[in-house]
Amino acid sequence: MKWEGGILEGFGLDWPQAVALALATVLVLALGVGAATSATDFGPYNPSWDGTSDLREELTADDEIDGTLIQDTSRYETAQANETVAFVVAPESTYEGEDRERVADFVDRGGTLVVLENFGEPGNDLLEGVGAQARVDGQLLRDTTEYAESTRMPIATSTGDHRLSNVFEQLTLNYASAIDPGTEPGDVTILARTSNHSYLGAADTDLEEAEDLRSYPVASIESVGNGTVVAVSDPSITVNAMYGEPDNGVFIRALYADAETVFLDYSHGDGIPPLVGAVLAFRGAPFAQLLVLASIIVACGLVSTGRLRPRAVVDRIRDRSSERPDTDTPTLSRADRIAFVEERYPEWDADRVERVVETQSRSRSDGQSKRPQRLNRTETEYQHE
Repeated sequence: MKWEGGILEGFGLDWPQAVALALATVLVLALGVGAATSATDFGPYNPSWDGTSDLREELTADDEIDGTLIQDTSRYETAQANETVAFVVAPESTYEGEDRERVADFVDRGGTLVVLENFGEPGNDLLEGVGAQARVDGQLLRDTTEYAESTRMPIATSTGDHRLSNVFEQLTLNYASAIDPGTEPGDVTILARTSNHSYLGAADTDLEEAEDLRSYPVASIESVGNGTVVAVSDPSITVNAMYGEPDNGVFIRALYADAETVFLDYSHGDGIPPLVGAVLAFRGAPFAQLLVLASIIVACGLVSTGRLRPRAVVDRIRDRSSERPDTDTPTLSRADRIAFVEERYPEWDADRVERVVETQSRSRSDGQSKRPQRLNRTETEYQHE
């Protein structure tokens, strides 16, 4: 089958139209993908290795929990705190003022907050803001003996000091830091730590420059108020490339195993595509939902009565147009019509001119023509008048 005379003809298209349609389709698809995905590190809609789309999909697909991605800390106020676990992964900006108070109150009411941070300050600011003792050191952690692909990918082992640490055996890290449990007396329990051959330093620090080789904690848990705060010094255990490594996914799932609701808090992070952001905003706006619902009900009512069908709309517009007076066509007086005919046909006598004008007047009054001044008929036509 030829494209030109076959498939394209079947769709009523020529080649330029087909090319334009194809380009438009590609553009729409590209815009749709761009509006629904993200390339931001740790982005929940980033399907690449450095995104967290696998974690998001796992949470939202679990029928036993309510996995929710939130963009506004106001959700903490209405949450059933003792049944909710909130994950904050590498926040981009600091929780301040009302945002900090909402999260702190959530923890105080019995909520569980999990902060995953390695080098950024916003994570530590949040830990301080909710009253936790643990902090993230902020220096790069290396392990010279227990690591995955390089010393910058330490393998931390479970301590067995808490029921959670009995669920997993190890954590596979990637550009992690360490947890500082603080020096004040408190209830900070270490969940996982590296081997005794680990050290902290800047990114360019060599083993020879390391001041101290020892074991470093990388995950901790503590009670704050009536709630719980978990600090993890490597947010990369949540990214797609690392989530399946031993035992990162097992550890994350253990943190929310007893919860009914799980928040993925991106209120202070990037990575929410425009389309997804709009949908989330709509879900959180009851008034907008009611307005859309009312509009749909009204539209369905109009369609059911036939008033909103395309044919009916066109007919109503046409009827209204036909009811309007024809103001565009000028009306000539009888004297003007006689003068026009006499000027056009000077050879006609007065009686003949009168007959022609009279015939036109009758045609107008009988509704046979909406243009009564059609006086440019040929001489042959008037010869039969």
